[in-house]
Amino acid sequence: MRLHELAPAPGSTRPRKRLGRGIGSGLGKTSGKGQKGQKSRSGGGKRPGFEGGQLPLIRRLPKRGFTNEFKKEYAIVNVHALEGFQDGAVVDDALLMRSGLIKKPLDGVKVLGSGDLTKSLTVRATLFTRQAKEKIEAAGGKAEVV
Repeated sequence: MRLHELAPAPGSTRPRKRLGRGIGSGLGKTSGKGQKGQKSRSGGGKRPGFEGGQLPLIRRLPKRGFTNEFKKEYAIVNVHALEGFQDGAVVDDALLMRSGLIKKPLDGVKVLGSGDLTKSLTVRATLFTRQAKEKIEAAGGKAEVV
């Protein structure tokens, strides 16, 4: 197969409607929009959620709760995930991103205590759970709060 031989599957595409090209085309004059009325106008039609002037459902429903704009969101790493690093490594957010354990550091990295750790690592993070700190230090490593 060559580049010039590429074509869509037969029947999968349809020619575009050519509007306003004379009365003989069947799509001239009003161009398939009928006569007069809101939908025949340029930009005509109703917006999503419009209920003909009745108070829309979205405005009739009560508001609930609030969003705390000062909320901190942490990238989470479990202790067992740190097992993949070499003994004596310094694990920080940049290394965690390069290794694919976190996508982005957000407001910081939080280390949770799930799993076991056998390697001695220096872990630099924003937060540690009590259990995570104990496990890192029990393996001979250091848990440094950044």
